[in-house]
Amino acid sequence: AKRFAESMTMAYHRYHGVETRIVRIFNTYGPRMRLEDGRALPAFMGQGLRGEDLTVFGDGTQTRSFCYVDDLVGGIYRLLCSEETYPVNLGNPDEITLLELAHRILGVTGSKSRIVYRPLPEDDPKVRRPDIGKAKRLLGWEPRVCLDEGLQRVLPYFRSKVA
Repeated sequence: AKRFAESMTMAYHRYHGVETRIVRIFNTYGPRMRLEDGRALPAFMGQGLRGEDLTVFGDGTQTRSFCYVDDLVGGIYRLLCSEETYPVNLGNPDEITLLELAHRILGVTGSKSRIVYRPLPEDDPKVRRPDIGKAKRLLGWEPRVCLDEGLQRVLPYFRSKVA
C-alpha cells in the first residue's frame, strides 16, 4: 500500500504538475503512542511499567532504529520546504537489537520484570535501518535525540497511561 501511494503521488505530480513530497518514515516514537499498537517500544514500556514480563520475539537479535518524533517533524518540515519530489527516508540510522531495547527499557523504568521469549513471526524483518544519506545531503537533516534521551522523554507519558 505504501509503494502504491508513492507511485500514485509521483504519477499525479508528473501528469498534473502538482507540487508533492514523499517521506518514508521509519520507526518513530514519542508521547501519545498507544500501548497496545503492536510495536516493540510501547509494548515493552507498558509491560515494564505494569511489572509484566517483556515479550521478545525470536532471540531478540533482530535490529530496529528508533527516531524521536520531534526529530521526525523537523525532517518533514525541511522536506516540505525543499523542492525534492522523490522519496526521502527519515529515521534514525542507529541500530539496536530488540533484546538491547528491552534491557534499556527495564533500566529506564526501574522494572524488575523478566524478559521472556516467544516464537518469531514469519514476516518479522531481521533488520530495519533507514539510509538517511539523501536527507543529510539535500535537507541538512539528521536526528539529534539519542534513544536514551528519548526514552527519558516518553517515560512520563507511558507512566500516565499505565496508571
